[in-house]
Amino acid sequence: MKDNEVVKAIEEMKQAEVKMLRDEEWKEVDSVMYKKEKMYMPKDNILRVEIIRLHYDTLVEEHREQWKTVELVTRNFWWPGVMKEVKQYIEGCNSYQRNKNCTEQLAGKLMPNSIPDKPWTHISADFITKLPLAQGYDSILVVVDRLTKMVYFIPTTEKTSVEGLARLFRDNV
Repeated sequence: MKDNEVVKAIEEMKQAEVKMLRDEEWKEVDSVMYKKEKMYMPKDNILRVEIIRLHYDTLVEEHREQWKTVELVTRNFWWPGVMKEVKQYIEGCNSYQRNKNCTEQLAGKLMPNSIPDKPWTHISADFITKLPLAQGYDSILVVVDRLTKMVYFIPTTEKTSVEGLARLFRDNV
């Protein structure tokens, strides 16, 4: 629901001179609008950010997760896009970004690669591209044997297809 829909609902209430609208979803109490018993916050970014800040930056549980903050804010307040605004506030919190839980598994010890038994059983290949055009070529295919460190530099073009790569490899390595 957008803020203009809220404004439309409020205008309908005022025109009909009623205190409740849409099956008790909206009501007005002492010039304050409520939606399902939650105070509606008008489109005032400063006020909305202050409400989020008060629920997020408490001394008891400083810098909690997004969903806990959304739950606390929406206990008493509502506005269109409240979840999105809470997420943006938390993503901008420097302290949260530095202290949040790491969800990635820690890297283990580095292990050296195994040494190949025979030459050309383990190779690496890479392209060097965006070179100036020379004799019709603008790229180099580099193929390296891991055991002997022998290198082949094969001139090619940047538009080489998979079939062309296989042909280059077969003819030159």
